[in-house]
Amino acid sequence: MRVLMFGWEFPPHISGGLGTACFGLTKGLAKHNVDMAFVVPKAFGDEDQSAVRLVPAEDIDVSHISVDLEEFWKKISYLEVGSNLVPYVGPEEFERLISETELDRTEQHEHRTWHKFKFSGKYGKDLMKEVSRYAIIAGSIAAKEKFDIIHAHDWLTYLAGITAKMVSGKPLVVHIHATEFDRSGENVNQAVYNIEKQGMEMADMVIAVSHLTRNIVINRYGIPEDKVVTVHNAVDFRGNDPCADVTKNVPEKVVTFLGRVTFQKGPDYFVEAASKVLKRYDNVRFVMAGSGDMLNRMIRRAAELGIAHKFHFTGFLKGTEVNTMFAMSDVYVMPSVSEPFGISPLEAMKSNVPVIISKQSGVAEVLKHALKVDFWDIDAMADSIHGLLNYDALSKYFKRYGQEEVNNLKWENAALEVKKIYEMVLNKRQ
Repeated sequence: MRVLMFGWEFPPHISGGLGTACFGLTKGLAKHNVDMAFVVPKAFGDEDQSAVRLVPAEDIDVSHISVDLEEFWKKISYLEVGSNLVPYVGPEEFERLISETELDRTEQHEHRTWHKFKFSGKYGKDLMKEVSRYAIIAGSIAAKEKFDIIHAHDWLTYLAGITAKMVSGKPLVVHIHATEFDRSGENVNQAVYNIEKQGMEMADMVIAVSHLTRNIVINRYGIPEDKVVTVHNAVDFRGNDPCADVTKNVPEKVVTFLGRVTFQKGPDYFVEAASKVLKRYDNVRFVMAGSGDMLNRMIRRAAELGIAHKFHFTGFLKGTEVNTMFAMSDVYVMPSVSEPFGISPLEAMKSNVPVIISKQSGVAEVLKHALKVDFWDIDAMADSIHGLLNYDALSKYFKRYGQEEVNNLKWENAALEVKKIYEMVLNKRQ
């Protein structure tokens, strides 16, 4: 079985859990003899390609574009310009994008000058422009590659997946790692929502990373129940053993938040809970590891609460830095407001760190040996932190059984479920 897979990031160049999940899934699928071409906007040359062949979109020559492919791109172009609330793009930039009409067939003369598109691979002001160009290249790749099925990860790649399906006639599976409701609450970006909905509607099957996410897909996007299946994420055991020789360099215990410092991840609840803990127990430091639009606000709030001397803001961590942070931690907290799954608690448990997670997370569906609280209940969160810091028996219990539990959550098991979905979709086509 050969799969044409579209992603947006791949380790070690990642911004969050999407790249980590894609890497783990491809490693797992390879163990089940699934051959994959994994397309990314940009490759840096240091990615692990032992299990998958990376295809950088910016290496694809699009100087010879057929009229047929232009028609496909023209059909999907309205998705890009469906709203003037395009993320990361201001009104002036948005108007310029529309006026260029890159996907419109009326500019055929410019197609002769196209060779290769450049991609930043980042989430900047040209994100929607890169998403549309990615879809153009997807059509070219789909016309040349040999494959049985298409797999697209998250909204950034759905236009690419749709185009590949239209060009090749092959079935499409879309993977929901997060929805616009997770990222933005009720203030959804209509353009992103439209792309998500179109991707789910065009897909032959939709994979959600949790039952929580599956319910959102069914109820908020109107996708039929029999078309949406849940495959929980897992944790990568390759080369990520805890760092036994790490030195904390501080005498206190360490409580860690690791993730994007954004609305979705609930960093403000972590800061408030930390303040409550410090009123009862002084032998502790709190770490907020990550970056995001709420970071400066969290720094100011820690100062306002008078706990800045007990708080560390590390910025974004990756690779061995994450392992080192977990090795220094005595407790890990994930207070997400809406978390489709949440791989970081699994990584913490693998590193022998007891975890506290919000009940509003997909990972809460699979973990038994984790303390679970409502994200908004900062009193319960503070009590849980205090208990794990002060009662050794409680901490040892969650460390021991948590590590045993997470050892069974392997990507090869999740990948087998995904392979079965591929087979089911292909059998329906026959």
